[in-house]
Amino acid sequence: MSSEDNLLPLIVEPEQLEARLTEPSLLIIDVPVKAESYTQGHVPGAIYLDHRALLRGEGEIPNDVPSKEALSTLFSSLGLTRDTHVVAYDDEGGGWAARLLWTLDLIGHTRYSYLNGGIHAWHQDGLPVSTESHKPEPSDYRAEILNPEALIDRHELQEKLGEKTFAVWDARSRAEYDGEKGNNKRLGHIPGAVNMEWTLAMDPDRGMRIRDYAELITELETLGLTPDMEVATHCQGHHRSAFTWLVGKALGFEKIRGYACSWQEWGNRDDTPIEK
Repeated sequence: MSSEDNLLPLIVEPEQLEARLTEPSLLIIDVPVKAESYTQGHVPGAIYLDHRALLRGEGEIPNDVPSKEALSTLFSSLGLTRDTHVVAYDDEGGGWAARLLWTLDLIGHTRYSYLNGGIHAWHQDGLPVSTESHKPEPSDYRAEILNPEALIDRHELQEKLGEKTFAVWDARSRAEYDGEKGNNKRLGHIPGAVNMEWTLAMDPDRGMRIRDYAELITELETLGLTPDMEVATHCQGHHRSAFTWLVGKALGFEKIRGYACSWQEWGNRDDTPIEK
């Protein structure tokens, strides 16, 4: 749609999307954990994206952001243009879809939405699916990091630790947070970080949609996270925490940022402060 008023909201419900499936400006992207999820049935018109394309895939921190060249190639192959409105979803409740949206945010492409609950909610609502593979029309998209504030790196995060208006949301499991589990050189959590595992923000009874906003805000406030704060969120590889970034955005946390290198970096260094 050309009018800003007609853009889809950040969190779009299945019936809202179904009513607008034929709009040419929409690019619906399925980013499943399992490729067969797409072939078994997807939102009509959706294209498939291998989630590994959202990661650098090499070096000591393979979960870092891909290069600008790789992002340009990726988004050109998906047919992205400046006027495209992307709707992302997946088969797990939002992690990989959110990593795609976070990456779009990072390159300054703000026309995006998350299909609430992904394919689970779509199925639960009894909406039609397609098994026909849909190929995008390639574009020439030049990706630049136009919104670096979407990202926080280790140096800035470490400098901000202890500031009253700054907080860290650890989206990993409690066992990882407590240092009882993990494959890193060092286990535990960033000093002062609070833990709410990413799946606790999902409602399994409602097709994995994001839980009631008022309840979530109350729970986060209890942990010490409020919408006026600057919040860095991380997990092991900024997949789970991409979802908590998205949830934060939906709840009005305007200064929520993703630590892309996450514990893959922090837990494998000798010079990063760690608590258990």
